[in-house]
Amino acid sequence: MIPIIEFCVSNMHHGTDAVMKKLEENPEYDVIEYGCLGNCGECYVLPYAIVNGEIVTAATADELYTAIIASIEEWKKQFDFDFDID
Repeated sequence: MIPIIEFCVSNMHHGTDAVMKKLEENPEYDVIEYGCLGNCGECYVLPYAIVNGEIVTAATADELYTAIIASIEEWKKQFDFDFDID
C-alpha cells in the first residue's frame, strides 16, 4: 500500500502545483489531481492536500510539503511500512 496524496486544482493559486509536481517525482506516492475536492473553505484560505483521507494544511506551499511528508511518516509508523521518503 502506498500513500495517496490528493490535490485540488482550485488550490493551485497557493503554489501547491509545485508541491504536487515534486511529490509526483517519487514513484512511492500515488499523487492525484482533482478539479474539486469539496473543501472550498480550506481551499480558499490555505494550501492543502488530502493525505490518505486526512486533510493536511499549512501556511505556505513549502510548509505544506513538509507537513505532507510528516503525515506520510506518521501513517507509515502506524502500519510499519518499509519504504524511503525523500
